[in-house]
Amino acid sequence: MLAPLKGKILVVDDDETVRRVVSCMLEARGHTVTVVANGQEALTVARLGWAQVILTDIVMPVMDGFELVGRLKSDAATAHIPVIVMTSMDDRAARLRALEAGAEDFVLKPVDETELVTRVGNYLRLGDYFARVEDANRVLEREVRQQTDALRGANLETIFSLCRAMEYKDANTGAHLHRISQYSRVLADACGMDGSFVECLTHATPMHDIGKIGVPDAILLKPGPLDEAEWFVMRSHCAMGAHLLAGATSAYLVMGAEVALCHHENWDGSGYPQNLRGEAIPLAARIMAVCDRYDAVRSERPYKRAYSHAEAMEVMLKGDERSSPKHIDPDLLAVFARNSLRFDEVFRIHQTL
Repeated sequence: MLAPLKGKILVVDDDETVRRVVSCMLEARGHTVTVVANGQEALTVARLGWAQVILTDIVMPVMDGFELVGRLKSDAATAHIPVIVMTSMDDRAARLRALEAGAEDFVLKPVDETELVTRVGNYLRLGDYFARVEDANRVLEREVRQQTDALRGANLETIFSLCRAMEYKDANTGAHLHRISQYSRVLADACGMDGSFVECLTHATPMHDIGKIGVPDAILLKPGPLDEAEWFVMRSHCAMGAHLLAGATSAYLVMGAEVALCHHENWDGSGYPQNLRGEAIPLAARIMAVCDRYDAVRSERPYKRAYSHAEAMEVMLKGDERSSPKHIDPDLLAVFARNSLRFDEVFRIHQTL
């Protein structure tokens, strides 16, 4: 179990009682808390670079929570700060509007202490992972400069270790990442891609779901269907993953950001987050989509049993209630079909770690 992180939290609410109660909950867990009464004051504090997480009410004087979220997310100096909105149980429209404005999450009023500290802890951990990715960027850039095989190996190990941070939420993640990496190599090689692309793809695809670090456990691991607000949060993992890897000069991380953002785009334009269609979807993401779909069908999920290779091929080539062959690049699907036994071999070898 991961040790809880201590952070700097900004609480924004015009109700003094709420400010006091929320502050006490957070300070009892070792966090440092600053409180303000409206969005304008919150902007001033946020621009100082102090806050690591912002908790805000919606209905406030001077500047309400919607405007606050919008201005925070439109300013490069504050856009990276996670914002959690505090809303009432029956105010679903407000929650959706806050999420659309850019808020990462919400908690319901009256605030439950366990839920509050868990959500805050998740976003502090996300910030910690972001810092680690930046460290990995620097290490990878040094690898390019030094051109040493030993350092290159260490850097790639760092990337994979960062991806496996998801294991604190899902014990099967490590095996999944190994399989995705090997599937990608098989498919890219079978497509006749050059060696540098194949190698880069092999190390970039395991970063596809790194953005899920920021998705609350209650949504990520929910056994039943997600409601509209929860689905909105779940879909945000693509952009969040791309944001985590953005700005890198390393080819691995550049492709990793591309795959993280686009791996849920569909060939027919029905995917997300940008509704890209056909060859507008980067090739690395199209290859990733084939690999991820096959592995999902083969693996046990809360809503389904694990499928055999033969059953998986039936789903891949004919579709089911959750997917269609129209979602996949037809040329890649044909290459996959011709090399499917190699995928089955990868799955059997890497079922567990």
